[in-house]
Amino acid sequence: MATEGIDAVFLETHNWGKAAKFFQGLGFELEFETDHSSGQLRRGDGSSVFIAEVPQHREPQMRIVVKVPDAAAFRPDPAVEVVTPFEETHYGTKEMTVRDPDGRLWSIQAQR
Repeated sequence: MATEGIDAVFLETHNWGKAAKFFQGLGFELEFETDHSSGQLRRGDGSSVFIAEVPQHREPQMRIVVKVPDAAAFRPDPAVEVVTPFEETHYGTKEMTVRDPDGRLWSIQAQR
């Protein structure tokens, strides 16, 4: 089973408010905000941007999220390095982490 393409960009930030305002300044609209300094923005029918605030001592990370329709049916090609198999998340999905040939981490995500 193939992926359905890029679903989202997951960004960590040191300041949720400033990051949200930055993307709103680019035309993104706030879809929802959580009660723990994070939220999701989207521009039209495009991919979403989910932003989560992290402590100052932690380096903010960015990850591309690729969507699959069914975690149980998804089998990556042997050339794809699986870092972590599918695990349930606290936000209602199952997520796998893979590494590309240059060492970047990608999230593969399916609905529960």
